[in-house]
Amino acid sequence: MCSFSGSIYEPLKLSILQRDDEPLWEKLDRYYRAVKTTILNYQSPTTGLFPVKTCSTCKEAKVRDSLYCAASAWALALAYRRIDDDMGRTHELEHSAVKCMRGILYCYMRQADKVEQFKQDPSPTKCLHSVFNVDTGDEVHPYRDYHHLQIDAVSLFLLYLVEMICSGLQIIYNTDEVSFIQNLVFCVERAYRVPDYGMWERGSKYNNGSTELHSSSVGLAKAALEAINGFNLFGNQGCSWSVIFVDLDAHNRNRQTLSSLLPRESRSHNTDAALLPTISYPAFAVDDDALYSQTLDKIVRKLRGKYGFKRFLRDGYRTANEDKNRRYYKPAEMKLFDGIECEFPIFFIFMMIDGVFRGNKAQVKEYQDLLEPIIFQSYEGHAIIPKYYYVPADFVEAEQSKHGSQKRFPSNAGRDGKIFLWGQALYNLAKLLVDELISPKDIDPIHRYVPRQDQRNVSMRYSNQGPIENDVMVQVALIAESQRLQVFLNTYGIQTQTPQQVEPIQIWPQKELVKAYRFLAVNKKLGLTGRPERPVGCIGTCKIYRILGKTVVCYPIVFDLSDFYLSQDVMLLIDDIKVSHIYGAHQCRRFTRSFSIFLLKACLVLHSHSFGLI
Repeated sequence: MCSFSGSIYEPLKLSILQRDDEPLWEKLDRYYRAVKTTILNYQSPTTGLFPVKTCSTCKEAKVRDSLYCAASAWALALAYRRIDDDMGRTHELEHSAVKCMRGILYCYMRQADKVEQFKQDPSPTKCLHSVFNVDTGDEVHPYRDYHHLQIDAVSLFLLYLVEMICSGLQIIYNTDEVSFIQNLVFCVERAYRVPDYGMWERGSKYNNGSTELHSSSVGLAKAALEAINGFNLFGNQGCSWSVIFVDLDAHNRNRQTLSSLLPRESRSHNTDAALLPTISYPAFAVDDDALYSQTLDKIVRKLRGKYGFKRFLRDGYRTANEDKNRRYYKPAEMKLFDGIECEFPIFFIFMMIDGVFRGNKAQVKEYQDLLEPIIFQSYEGHAIIPKYYYVPADFVEAEQSKHGSQKRFPSNAGRDGKIFLWGQALYNLAKLLVDELISPKDIDPIHRYVPRQDQRNVSMRYSNQGPIENDVMVQVALIAESQRLQVFLNTYGIQTQTPQQVEPIQIWPQKELVKAYRFLAVNKKLGLTGRPERPVGCIGTCKIYRILGKTVVCYPIVFDLSDFYLSQDVMLLIDDIKVSHIYGAHQCRRFTRSFSIFLLKACLVLHSHSFGLI
């Protein structure tokens, strides 16, 4: 265990004076020394992961924390690309990030059997672990001792993977790794229906061991799916077999679920600071500006304090009233934490970054001014971000009587050798942005921060989620199942084609496309069976496919025959087609031109009341 002797109780104001005319090289050198001292010195030389606690006895590494540390090193490397003689630092920083990303990939791939199980049964006991041994990559905690089901962590890994590859880094090396990433996408696609434990690893706000559907997890999954859809994992050197496929219908269900959940975080969480990285950097998962503003306003109004943001209301984490000997809370115990929730300065940093991305200089200055008095200085002279500020036990009663009346004290991080690496990484990234050493487009090369209507295609992408157009062209093809039916329809002036007349284009039912997808990302060495047999929805059947050199189109699932008698009801089928057509036209404009096939069957058309179908 880490020793808590020598805790810091009074933050020290930074004494580092920066000259206005400081040369670019000196600025970068100052940031390099800060990143090297406060982050990279703690990176594992074997796996590339970063420990949760920086004391020598801590052997745990969390995926989420390591990802932000890798992003910090990567961001500084992007800044060094702007100068000619970087003394090898660009290479060092880039490959520190690559080593971390590949370390996480290594840990994940060792659990390929769990990925396969999770595809079939997405339960908390069959998911990827979120904590690993920092030196070996081994599992640390069994499922009964730790809440590993955190979809946001896997989604964040996929998102940063795309961002870094798009910036020119080579992270994925062979087809085995491509297959594994594709199977991770299969897992993330169903985030909209998989309750998890969320960013805080507690699930329900009441900390009783139950899972919930979290907006932060669904939002990050949506962002990851949008980023990786059609992306080439080998970068500019790849070809079609290194491209990732995303089920657009699954993505759309995540989008709809997120829109319906926000501005709430979950059933028990009214709002939560975990939404900040979802609605802003790095995910930018919300397309609706009004919904973004409503969610952000609620977070700021309910959670902001003098020393940072509360994670959520009545959060007992590290408070004086929390029983450290119990994992879960008792019923109604939450009221003990009212008004004394710990405040986390890291969310001031998220707000600074958000201000930079949105061009809001007033917001950047506001949160920079709030942050400066509550950070302190290491022995080496670098800024140190406390993990949280808490109310000591002696002040709890007075604070609960009058919220905000008592002084809070920083957590045990900083000069005693214990650094909150997640906070340090984000702080360095934010300062690089504020000092304009990097720009938003540098750390977001796939342009997630750009409004959807202004986005353009991204290189290394085979399938593009393009700008939303106001006028959408909907192409409809009427296919008669036989020549006899074609002649009959022609007498009413209805022009159709038969499947034979459209050759070499092949027309498949969606269930045949499902069978073809079963071979996607199959890898016997890793024990991965490919895409589960999930139906292809309305958006998926609106696309044109190229399979083994053949051009394939599919008719919607509503035309599939069923033994259930309602499928033979013509009027019900007409209504289903109308709904499917309107839905497909509305949603497909987010991805591609809408293309729909109407399969006309004799048993339906020749029915006395079936002409409404046409």
